[in-house]
Amino acid sequence: MESLAHIVEKIGLFFVKLAASFRVFWERWADGMTPDALWADFKADTQAGYKFYSRDVDWESFERQKPSHRRLSAFRALAWALLRKLSPARRIFLLLTMAFVVVTLFNTQDAGAEILVITLALLLLIALELADRVTMKRDLEIARDIQSWLVPSSPPIIDGIDLAFATRPANTVSGDYYDAFRRDHPAGGERLVLIVADVAGKSIPAALLMATIQASLRSLAASPLSLDELVVGLNRYACANSLSGSRFTTAFIGEWDQSLNTLTYINAGHNSPIVKRVSGVVERLEAGGLPLGIMAAGRYELGQIELHSGDLLVVFTDGVVEAEDASEAEFGEPRLLASLSILPSGTANDALKAIFSSVDAFVGRTRQHDDITALLMRVR
Repeated sequence: MESLAHIVEKIGLFFVKLAASFRVFWERWADGMTPDALWADFKADTQAGYKFYSRDVDWESFERQKPSHRRLSAFRALAWALLRKLSPARRIFLLLTMAFVVVTLFNTQDAGAEILVITLALLLLIALELADRVTMKRDLEIARDIQSWLVPSSPPIIDGIDLAFATRPANTVSGDYYDAFRRDHPAGGERLVLIVADVAGKSIPAALLMATIQASLRSLAASPLSLDELVVGLNRYACANSLSGSRFTTAFIGEWDQSLNTLTYINAGHNSPIVKRVSGVVERLEAGGLPLGIMAAGRYELGQIELHSGDLLVVFTDGVVEAEDASEAEFGEPRLLASLSILPSGTANDALKAIFSSVDAFVGRTRQHDDITALLMRVR
């Protein structure tokens, strides 16, 4: 007969193996996330899903109903909004499955086969929807790769300045655009072109228009045009492809002249970039005009600013200041300015990381709802 110590040892070894197996299972299925992180992720998914489906519901119409009927009507409308996302064939298939469930509930004798049929039917529907999702995801990943070729992966090395930029798409592809490249100026010499743009909307439609903006800018920049002529040409092209102004683009476009330490710029309806002087004084760059794609005959005012050693230029899209926390409060420009006031006097990349860290600390685990992009330039 086994000794008590040996039995305890075997039980302990069993639980060790069980814990190891559970750890492997958890890491495989949960990607190593903690239960708190999983729950927060699930809540974010649920909230995002509710917002997605509730957009198709006319909530105001329920206010005219009796309170006793309001909840049932809202549930019905939300369920119909969900069903409409399915193809007609899958919608009918789901309704037939649900009808089969109701019939099964009234026939409790030997319901094992019925339950198996219902389970297989639901699994089939899930598999079909998952196949669509995987196919779409693959196509989006290809689009993301193509889009990544259109923007620089690292900033150009320019004497006298330090550049940094980063973008975080809300979805797989982005409607934000940033670039930094040299071009020959018609007045002589070489200039550095800086641009940050934000196409109205998100995902595929915005990404497609972003690609056309990038191509037209590069083409126009190769011509002997002044900055205001370049922006006028870009605006005309955007107007021809903006669906009567519904797909407009905000943009900040500047040219850096290293010999004069001046930045000539046009702000086309974009969030006003921030210049933080080495003294701590903050200035905003507002000269310009309407967003691109609204008025073909639009006029744009040139602005110019002189930058000195230690000055920092911060160009950002509205996704930075409109980032929301769990209570739907926005990060806002006051918090951005506050984070800039305590930036380390290091590289542009250090400042960029500090800004993104401030946004991350504010939003927590709330799902990102808009593309976030920033470009920073520090004068050495």
